[in-house]
Amino acid sequence: MSRLEAIGEHVREHRSGMVVDLVFAMAWVAVVSLVFEVVDGPQWAYYFTMACGVLAYYGFFWSLDVAEGRT
Repeated sequence: MSRLEAIGEHVREHRSGMVVDLVFAMAWVAVVSLVFEVVDGPQWAYYFTMACGVLAYYGFFWSLDVAEGRT
């Protein structure tokens, strides 16, 4: 199996999860960008809030797992 075939197989297996990840990332960046355009906060706070998106992602999906009883 070539590397491209392996990548294609991986994408087929995880397509819905990849789409959810992409939508979450796009929504986070859009909301943070809009908020900081309105508030005109400092640059370091903007980058910090963007980085907090990683914690928000894992916290959000962890809470969904707990709510659904999967943990």
